[in-house]
Amino acid sequence: MNKAKIINKSIALEDLTIDEALFLYNNFNLQELSIIANNIRFKKHPTKNVSWIIDRNINITNVCISQCLFCNFCRKPNNVDSYITTIEEYKEKIKELIEIGGNQILLQGGFNPKLDLEYYEQLFKELKNVFPILKLHALGPPEIVFLSKKSGISNKEVLARLQKAGLDSLPGAGAEILVDRVRSIVSPAKCSSQEWLSVMLDAFKLGMTTTATMMFGHLETIEERIMHILSIRDTQKLKPQNSKGFIAFIAWPFQSKNTRLNERYKIDNQVNSSEYIKMVAISRILLNNIDNIQASWLTVGNNTAKICLHAGANDLGSIMIEENVVASAGISNKLSKDDMERLIIDAGFTPVRRNQQYELMLIDRIDNN
Repeated sequence: MNKAKIINKSIALEDLTIDEALFLYNNFNLQELSIIANNIRFKKHPTKNVSWIIDRNINITNVCISQCLFCNFCRKPNNVDSYITTIEEYKEKIKELIEIGGNQILLQGGFNPKLDLEYYEQLFKELKNVFPILKLHALGPPEIVFLSKKSGISNKEVLARLQKAGLDSLPGAGAEILVDRVRSIVSPAKCSSQEWLSVMLDAFKLGMTTTATMMFGHLETIEERIMHILSIRDTQKLKPQNSKGFIAFIAWPFQSKNTRLNERYKIDNQVNSSEYIKMVAISRILLNNIDNIQASWLTVGNNTAKICLHAGANDLGSIMIEENVVASAGISNKLSKDDMERLIIDAGFTPVRRNQQYELMLIDRIDNN
């Protein structure tokens, strides 16, 4: 296979086949991949701006009957430490967020059998009523499929009702690896790969912005990583012309500490810095129809995140003033607003705050008036 041909196709933002993508992975070194990816990054984003956001992760509940092998956070319904977040707790957390300049929350759910579609509709309406400026980046395809089956209506109807209740955008949660061989082992109770992609396509048709993710470095093969990324790319092609579809792609390495997945398969954290940077670069090259590639400073640390900004990434996500799921698997990285800006400046770029739509925010503080 010809390296020059693959480079030219990549720079021209042409689709690579799975065979070409695997050749790219196996035959290009990290420096070559980074140069190609960086070229594409500046083709899509000509300035040295690197975006970031202030938001807060809030877990709706820690009860989830899915019991994925990589998750230490979930509890069974009758566990003594199981909980459902109260309205008063939401209000306190959201006020803290607004005080430091944020107005978006990432609401992470789970499969709690006590919570139905009507519960989420009421929750979203109440939060928006109390905080009209609030943006809800909430749930994910597995929760949508769960609520669809529980309610006896289509995924699209669930999304439409949640959108009417106040849902602004749909995270790429629960993707893991979009290959059913892998999903049947690590998250067998979650929706299939095709169901995950189908929910996202329904969201596109409703004009909802979404993101795509990948958790890698566990039981998947390199080919399955590539299959995952190409599935995201090919689904993006199906979005209506007036839809943003997948606005960003975020990959992070599996965090193994105390997980049942590690205990059962002995796959302690396998992704080193070079491998992570390589996957960021390959994601930028293959995802020719997705504008934003985010580096996960939370899971790989500041130094690796800086290098990713020279290997295709143009975004560093949120300062994460609250995060519980990966923290429960051993991650303790934290950034303040000043830390985030310093990280980006030290990497040779210009920090710019954004909203979930990747629009530049021209104000330093959002007040709830």
